[in-house]
Amino acid sequence: MTTPEPRTTGSVGPQAWSPPLPEAAGFDHLVVETPGLRTHLAVIGEGEPVVLLHGFPQHWWQWHAVAPAIAAAGYRVLCPDLRGAGWTEAEDPRIERETRLRDLLALFDALQIERAHVVSHDLGVLTAVQLTYEHPERVRSAVQLSVFPAFMMFSPKLAPGFRHLPALVWHRPGASLRGVFSERYVAHPMPQSVVDAHLAPMRRPEIDGAVRAQTRGIVLPEALRMVRGVYRRRRLTVPTLVVFGRGDHPYTEELVERLCRTPERYADHVEIAYVDDAAHFITDDAPHAVADLSIDWFARAA
Repeated sequence: MTTPEPRTTGSVGPQAWSPPLPEAAGFDHLVVETPGLRTHLAVIGEGEPVVLLHGFPQHWWQWHAVAPAIAAAGYRVLCPDLRGAGWTEAEDPRIERETRLRDLLALFDALQIERAHVVSHDLGVLTAVQLTYEHPERVRSAVQLSVFPAFMMFSPKLAPGFRHLPALVWHRPGASLRGVFSERYVAHPMPQSVVDAHLAPMRRPEIDGAVRAQTRGIVLPEALRMVRGVYRRRRLTVPTLVVFGRGDHPYTEELVERLCRTPERYADHVEIAYVDDAAHFITDDAPHAVADLSIDWFARAA
């Protein structure tokens, strides 16, 4: 019997997808159709909307321990697979700098979300940054994980944080991405089963093939904009909490605070927090700390 493809909007069980979704209790799995895109969405809880934007090479399951904790505090938590990731299907494989931003706005409109709290990690932060600067009226508050504020000054000391990019720019189909989860980026060794869950969608050729498109289309252009100081010439009005794991080198507290001097020049309300015993993949290292910081920020930002 062939595995059914998720093509209809509505609740679809984890085993109905190909490859099967990783297990996570309490989530409903939906398909939201917008022009040219069928977005897989994992949803849990009821209340004010919170949208969680995953990093690379992850997908909705990145939030499997974070989302239930936020939902338990009285929120409806939505975890989309962004274009080129997870189980979302796109008619056009091209990904340009603001493609995911347009996708996200279309998703908000399809779900009738006027405003939401937005939590993002890694590559997902770049889309969240675009949303907060271009459409601040759609964002109640923002929490960004493992990525410095867009207005931060650039320093050569940040260069080690980009050492993984060449392999992604020139990614070959079928090449392993397991090294992304090496001890360089985590505070605690990641079990093989967890790595397998994060990388499960790479068995889909279109997702494996999107690695180059994401890196070249989103990461490099946005990194250049930050280096050129584009966001230092604009003002961030959305209350934003920036969170780093203390083991996420080179983003030490000393360096970040030196490069983020006088944030009030560039933003209405920005705070920076640090989590002990966590590195770049902070949602794996410290999911409960991420959830607690987010819930506290939603309340304080309000």
